[in-house]
Amino acid sequence: MRCRIRRAQDRGTAEHGWLHANFSFSFANYYDPEHCGFHSLIVMNNDIIEPGGGFPTHPHKDAEIFTYVISGELEHRDSMGNGSVIRPGDLQYMSAGSGVTHSEFNPSKKNRTELYQIWMLPNQSGGDPRYAEKKLAGRENPNGWTLLFSGDGANKSTQIRQDATFSFGQADPGASLSIEPAISLPHAWIQVVSGALEANGQELGKADGMSIENLDETVNLSILEPSTLFLFRLPD
Repeated sequence: MRCRIRRAQDRGTAEHGWLHANFSFSFANYYDPEHCGFHSLIVMNNDIIEPGGGFPTHPHKDAEIFTYVISGELEHRDSMGNGSVIRPGDLQYMSAGSGVTHSEFNPSKKNRTELYQIWMLPNQSGGDPRYAEKKLAGRENPNGWTLLFSGDGANKSTQIRQDATFSFGQADPGASLSIEPAISLPHAWIQVVSGALEANGQELGKADGMSIENLDETVNLSILEPSTLFLFRLPD
């Protein structure tokens, strides 16, 4: 088992006036050969969008795209006919499949929007694009994991085009969250959205990430501050 920490302050950045972006992995004009994704997880962007700013209509193909809004709002429109406003605690899923176009904007005139945009490679090429939303508020398991997305749609999770799982964790100080070995999903990525915790003897804070390669024993996360985090379980 090998653990590697990706500190928030070491991430790549981009400044576009309306957009303040942080990249855990190589993205757009930021390239770091040491951080070019982790197995099928290829994008982990933590963005702040200024009021009225956003991404105009653009295409995607063969990508599993997840968006989580931390604060503010995000207005979404796409070529499948979907149009909605994603609010704090909500998640959006879009499987680009054979091709889709979409736009994302901060509809507010005064408030910033902070979010995560995450991409996975699919386990198949093409197919009809898909779209789904998840309102997380009230569904979280206190001091536990909530399975949101999976390759088989288990436990009322949304089925995705990858043999992977995406879970949301929420825990209070003094609690512990466990990550158990799984032969079919031997690799894990932890992304701290807020709070602080200790994992494998290392303290992780807001926006820190940690990869776990070949997880072969239980990893316990000791919660130091009220925390929210993502857990991705990934195949070879």
